[in-house]
Amino acid sequence: MSLSRSILGKLPVAGLIVAALGLAGCSQEKAEVKDIIRPIKVVEIAQAHDTRTLSYSGSVRARTESALAFRVNGKITERLVDIGQHVASGDVLARIDPIDYDLSVKSAQAALDAAERQVETVELARKRAEQLFAKNFAPKSQLEQATLSYDQAVATRDSARSSLDQAKNQAGYTDLKADRDGIVTAVSADVGQVVGSGTPVVTVAVDGEKEVLIAVPEMEIGEFKPGKIVKAGFWSDDALALDGKVREVAGSADPQSRTFAVRVSLPKDSRVLLGMTASIEASAANERQLVSIPLSALAEQGSQSIVWTVDRGADTVHARPVKVAKFAADGVRVAEGLKPGDVVVAAGTQFMTENLKVKLTGDTVLQSASAAGDGSDAKQVR
Repeated sequence: MSLSRSILGKLPVAGLIVAALGLAGCSQEKAEVKDIIRPIKVVEIAQAHDTRTLSYSGSVRARTESALAFRVNGKITERLVDIGQHVASGDVLARIDPIDYDLSVKSAQAALDAAERQVETVELARKRAEQLFAKNFAPKSQLEQATLSYDQAVATRDSARSSLDQAKNQAGYTDLKADRDGIVTAVSADVGQVVGSGTPVVTVAVDGEKEVLIAVPEMEIGEFKPGKIVKAGFWSDDALALDGKVREVAGSADPQSRTFAVRVSLPKDSRVLLGMTASIEASAANERQLVSIPLSALAEQGSQSIVWTVDRGADTVHARPVKVAKFAADGVRVAEGLKPGDVVVAAGTQFMTENLKVKLTGDTVLQSASAAGDGSDAKQVR
């Protein structure tokens, strides 16, 4: 009987102890839940670039290229140069058969000799008529006739002399000569071929200034104006970089490619060779700035697109509406709602709530603003 009382007397005390322990456990669990801070990965919006880089490839060529041709017709009998050979002004490049032109020279020379003999003959007749007229042995009409015959003979002689000069010039045109120093870049006709006057035979790239010819689409042609300074790089030598200047912009687009030809002058440099592939880079102003963020950073709140930004001072997150411009392969382009310096939650947006306490991880991705349509590269910074 005393044992039963003892047990019954102890039960309430045990219950109180268990209840107390249970309440203590709940309080500790609530405290632990309250103190949990969620670690997050974020991106920081960097300062947008005011300019963007336009890059186009082209080939190095001489500023002046001459397609040389014979000035007379004939059959090519000799070609004295090959592609890549350097020629000096006055060097003979090719010859055509000169026989017919040499015969023309001989014929013109004979005609001139006959005309000169005729002048000598009529000059004697004119002098005799002057003497007879002075002594009143001949009428004035005879003197006038002799004078007229002499003038006609002189005119015929002068015409024959001009014909001889022309024949000599044509004989000289049978040699195709370089008019300036340069490098042979093309041969369009060869030995045995009959060519007409003006038909290109040899093309010479004139020594001196070199340039790069590039094709620019119409949406970017406004960024290229004569005198604009650009950067020229070369595929054959990464260390070779020169400052070029836009020399000429085509007034109309190519009918096939719908691009505009732009010529960029290069400074003199012996390392730059004709035919080398060059890359032309020019800076252009950004008309519209878009911020690129990861797709995982974008969330929806109702019908509104939002991102979660981090208040670094309070270590809390807050929802911010944004305007999406477009989706790209490397993320989302945001037109409005973000500015440089904003820290955006990059992943786990479904777990975010307003004023949620967060803890930044060790690494932050720096996400740059970019021009419309361009991607931005993210890099790790500590």
